[in-house]
Amino acid sequence: MARAAWRFRWRVEREAAARFSRLASQLARVGAASSVVDLAARAASDEERHAVLCAEQAAKCGERLVPRGPVRLAEITPKGLLLRGRVLYEVVASCCITETESMGVLTTLLGSVRDAEMRRVLRQLAEDEVGHSRLGWAHLASEHAQGTTAFLSPLIPSMLAGNAPADLFSPAPELADEEETLLEHGVLPHRLKREVFIRILEDVVFPGLETFGVDAGPARSWLATRRATLSRGAG
Repeated sequence: MARAAWRFRWRVEREAAARFSRLASQLARVGAASSVVDLAARAASDEERHAVLCAEQAAKCGERLVPRGPVRLAEITPKGLLLRGRVLYEVVASCCITETESMGVLTTLLGSVRDAEMRRVLRQLAEDEVGHSRLGWAHLASEHAQGTTAFLSPLIPSMLAGNAPADLFSPAPELADEEETLLEHGVLPHRLKREVFIRILEDVVFPGLETFGVDAGPARSWLATRRATLSRGAG
């Protein structure tokens, strides 16, 4: 399971590198602050380095990862948005949600992992992800100042659905020793992964969105529905 987790992270980091590279160009085209454009360009470089780190951890678990051609980015923005809206959507989804959630995961792991080498890798990832998250909130704040963020409200649930693993709200009990083994390999057990996902949404993402003019009501309803599904499944 640890090997699969690092393989997944490797793929995600490669995709993130390509996405941030594209975003840097698009942010410049829509007149974003130069500091935000610079953060996006730096994030692309960070993610390339992260992919190398993830490949190294996968190799330690017995899997050799080799890139097979350039990354093909899936389009995550809904149809009908102009470039400025598409860029804002992608920044919020990729940075305000994905990177902020990633920070929650890494912080939780750093509080549990004891191995010095693994802690070094996780700390390096976390230090970079802070900047990636700030990129998103900085651009959202700038767009809010111009009154162009409210349209995102009904679109946030689709961002959350794209960020949450398909089985995140399915019961998946793990034995205590299995959880300990996963943590030793820098991987959050299923139960903790769900707890962190919910906590970061409620404590950071939803309040942050509302601060910058995005009604989080639809997103809160999405989360409540998933939690109710989980409760029924556990029952």
